[in-house]
Amino acid sequence: MCGSKRISLAHPLIKKSGFDALVVAPSPDLEYLTGLAPHPGERFNGLFLMADGRSFAVVSRLYEQEYREGLPASAPVYEWSDEDWFFDALSQAFSDHGIGEGAVIGVNDSVMAVDAVEIAQRQKVSLANGWHTLGGLRLVKDWEEIACLKKAGEISDRALEALLPFIKPGKTEKEIRRKLLELMDDFGATSQAFTPIVARGENAAMPHYAGGEGIIKEKDSVLLDFGCRYRGYFSDMTRTFFIGERPEPEIEEMYQIVLRSQDKGESAARPGITSEFLDMTARSVIEEAGYGKYFNNRLGHGIGLAIHESPNIMRGNQQTLAEGMTFSIEPGIYIPGRIGIRIENCVVVTTDGCEPLTRFPKELRVL
Repeated sequence: MCGSKRISLAHPLIKKSGFDALVVAPSPDLEYLTGLAPHPGERFNGLFLMADGRSFAVVSRLYEQEYREGLPASAPVYEWSDEDWFFDALSQAFSDHGIGEGAVIGVNDSVMAVDAVEIAQRQKVSLANGWHTLGGLRLVKDWEEIACLKKAGEISDRALEALLPFIKPGKTEKEIRRKLLELMDDFGATSQAFTPIVARGENAAMPHYAGGEGIIKEKDSVLLDFGCRYRGYFSDMTRTFFIGERPEPEIEEMYQIVLRSQDKGESAARPGITSEFLDMTARSVIEEAGYGKYFNNRLGHGIGLAIHESPNIMRGNQQTLAEGMTFSIEPGIYIPGRIGIRIENCVVVTTDGCEPLTRFPKELRVL
């Protein structure tokens, strides 16, 4: 349901926000509204949605055809060339649509600051933060979106199972990462979701580890955090494995604590509870076991057309969960210089609980 139907849902939100118009650059918001996913380069491409129900686009000539085909016929497209830049086209569009000095233009989070400044100065309009204006539209997924999320999860599950024989002593983190990307591509991914995290041993104590030179050793641990994209929608999962033999009792107990926390989060997720309640419910397992200070991030993040979106599952967020919301549940224990353990599934909230979008087994596994 892209195009005019979704765009029509956006206009009342813009009016409610007090904006005369909202400009949306290439982003998950644009893809949700129109199905368009142009490259977010240095050239300005903006869809302007007006509070009165009209819309228009100001785009580089390189993307004119895509926008004309993706937008409703009622939305004119103003093209500009590199030698002219977008200022004259923008001025003409504003004039044609009666956007004058002093108008309030909301700006979504993908518009470059330098472009926003030029719009404000040249058109003598006021800018406002429109980051969350359209977020509510994407919060609850319909059945088509959920089907894509499930397919992305299925691809990740298959890729991980096929990867496991490749993980052995002597392999580098980078070699494993490269193989994982290849497998996701082979199984039908449109693209990767993000650069996969492959972290052995103490490297996994850094939740967003970005290295790749670590070499897998006997009796090592390996954390894999990865995902793919399928028809615009993302998967995201994490599993932690052990090499050669079961870990020492203390490490195994840590793993079981994280597993119980993750299981408790999935069991608790349902319509009507708050994001904060879900975070606290899962977190309590780790805190009561004495590792609370080593779980230093939120429990989860929303997922959909963006790898991170609403709802954020964390303390302080009183947002109520509803059927169709999708997000990660990813508790962890991270002990600097020693080990990191994380288990992550993304889930979709159902009528009376939740359903995981990735189904690879979570139990402790020795490779």
